[in-house]
Amino acid sequence: MAAHREDDLTLSRSDLADDPFEQFDAWWEYAADKVPMPEAICLSTVDAQGMPDARMVLLRGHGPDGFRIYTNYDSNKAAQLDGQGVAALCLFWRELDRQVRIRGTVKRATAEESDAYYLSRPPLHRLGAWASPQSQPIENRDELERRLAEAEERFAGEEDVPRPENWGGYVLEPDVIEFWQGRIGRLHDRFTYTPDGSGGWTIQRLGP
Repeated sequence: MAAHREDDLTLSRSDLADDPFEQFDAWWEYAADKVPMPEAICLSTVDAQGMPDARMVLLRGHGPDGFRIYTNYDSNKAAQLDGQGVAALCLFWRELDRQVRIRGTVKRATAEESDAYYLSRPPLHRLGAWASPQSQPIENRDELERRLAEAEERFAGEEDVPRPENWGGYVLEPDVIEFWQGRIGRLHDRFTYTPDGSGGWTIQRLGP
């Protein structure tokens, strides 16, 4: 992986911010200038039988209160998020040989937060939220196109297509955040942040 890097990036304890969200912001801003689709992230969940599941989604917000994604509340991922209340996220920026892993508890975003993000989406994306029965069987592509046409007719002339009640956000509140920097010879730099019990974070270097 290191051969894909544009420069010899390293990570030492002295490089790290005391707060993982500040550290994430620094890496995010750097990746935003270097990486196509830096927001692409793998979301891992667990179903009621304890079976893991994973899929690529888009990170749509981050800050001290957590990391945000949006989806259909009738989807399989939503059922797993609501049912188990835990999840993990993994970002891999190949061009930088950097990875961030995040694990923690999950709650639904507020209706106001979901409304604000939904209205920021392109019009076709908003209509798609009405048209797609996410994770449910459909007979063919024609059915999906028909449902989109019905949504277009339903909201014809409306400037702002409203958010469906079954669509919105989730916020992952982290229990651990890991920053991983690839290095030559697989002697990578790897640090975890975990809560220290008094409002701060403990930083620990791990073997690669």
